[in-house]
Amino acid sequence: MKIALCQINTTVADFEGNVRKISEYASRVAARGAGLAVFPELAVTGYPPRDLLLRVDFVESVHRALRDLARRVRLPLLVGTVVPNESKVGKPLYNAAAFVRGGRVAAVFRKMLIPTYDVFDEARYFEPGGAPGAIRIGRERVGVTICEDVWNDADFWPKRLYRVDPVAILWKQRFDLLVNLSASPFELGKADLRRRMLAAAALKYRRPVLQVNLVGGNDELLFDGNSLAIDAAGRTVARGNAFEEDMVVVDTDRLSPISCVSPSEAAEAYEALVMGTRDYARKTGFLSAVLGLSGGIDSSVTACIAAAALGPKNVLGVLMPGPYSSRGSIDDSRALAKALGIPTVTVSIVPIFRAFLQTLRAVFKGLKPDATEENLQARLRGTILMALSNKFGHLLLTTGNKSEMSVGYCTLYGDMCGGLAVISDAPKMLVYAMGRHINGILPVIPDPVFKKAPSAELRPNQTDQDSLPPYPVLDRFIDAYVERLEPPSRMKIPGFSHAKRETWARKIDAAEYKRRQAPPGLKLTPRAFGSGRREPIARKI
Repeated sequence: MKIALCQINTTVADFEGNVRKISEYASRVAARGAGLAVFPELAVTGYPPRDLLLRVDFVESVHRALRDLARRVRLPLLVGTVVPNESKVGKPLYNAAAFVRGGRVAAVFRKMLIPTYDVFDEARYFEPGGAPGAIRIGRERVGVTICEDVWNDADFWPKRLYRVDPVAILWKQRFDLLVNLSASPFELGKADLRRRMLAAAALKYRRPVLQVNLVGGNDELLFDGNSLAIDAAGRTVARGNAFEEDMVVVDTDRLSPISCVSPSEAAEAYEALVMGTRDYARKTGFLSAVLGLSGGIDSSVTACIAAAALGPKNVLGVLMPGPYSSRGSIDDSRALAKALGIPTVTVSIVPIFRAFLQTLRAVFKGLKPDATEENLQARLRGTILMALSNKFGHLLLTTGNKSEMSVGYCTLYGDMCGGLAVISDAPKMLVYAMGRHINGILPVIPDPVFKKAPSAELRPNQTDQDSLPPYPVLDRFIDAYVERLEPPSRMKIPGFSHAKRETWARKIDAAEYKRRQAPPGLKLTPRAFGSGRREPIARKI
């Protein structure tokens, strides 16, 4: 039997567009001679719909869209949607897979395991399903699961989150192959984890396992696709492309293993951010972007991502030299823009900065210059960028990295101004690695950008390391404290004393108020500063 894994990019609440895309893919599947098309979790609604699920009109639109889809398609298909909970007890909806055949919804399978960790808050909306089920296609009995339902194997995980294992329950009913409809968010290394987990399930039950995963960006969440077909021996026999729509047709009678080569972390992060930037702009209605060019690695990499996502002519680079800007930074910014083919404008902040200092002179009388004057320069640049965004309708991209965001080395209403924080979940050393990866494709980032000491250039001879630990050390500390939640007292970081670890832990905690006011940032790591990390602001530090 041939089964098609339709790895599509959906838009939340675009019922007409989502149904049209599903129908078009179903037609393509039929032309390939497949007997079943499988689409991702919540493909009808787009994922994640969040509190739209609380709106009666939204849910009614879902039901209409599903009926419309059933009338349109002739090929049997499994598609992710929501269905009502008709019981008088529990949440109003189920996260479900609808089996569409013969112009109607022939069966519904309800997701059993409802995640409430990291970016997931599904228990806010969904009642857990009571039991898994299967469909029969020809001679095959196909077990149906939805995303989290396959993430609870006691033989794979040292500690499970749930008491029940839907796959084990389903196995008691027997199945010839297992299908999983998924919207599994991307993070670095997760594609390989999924593959190993599904391979373990295939080996355990000696049955093929097929997973279709969503692709595309929705708000801060990125979905990498990488849909999989695993044979009964745990070998990968088919895989969808990463970060783009794809249709993978699997002949379950002819499964041959393929080799899978994992990309470098930098390459994977770059492709993810290009897709995320493109989709965020497209799905929010922006055709172009603007960003500040400082001559540093962060703005250089962000500009490269934006140019790849939107096209060079649709990205405006803004040079805003100040009283402490170096000639090298200006030259490097112009060289980058020329190599990328993006247009630029130059707006000096010097006269505006002097005017502000003069205006505040009487108020600041007798006080020495400090971070106030540095932040003022950043805020002037933010104001200029927002003015250009407003006037020309560009999406303003911020260029701060995760290392800076972690410790608050950023300015509210200054360099944090923007609509999308492209690299805010990329630690500094990963940003450098992405820069080298980009230059390996096409050398557009000037060599001095990699060699000079990072600097905000807000005071004479300033470097980041005047205020921060060396970035390799800081990134290692952030990985331990933020990603792995290690207490400072238990960390072992050479050259970083216990006193320093405590100091920087407090700085990370104290900067929460800044991060709460940052634009949405694209998620790359297991614990990004966004919906998956919930820390209080008002607390003892």
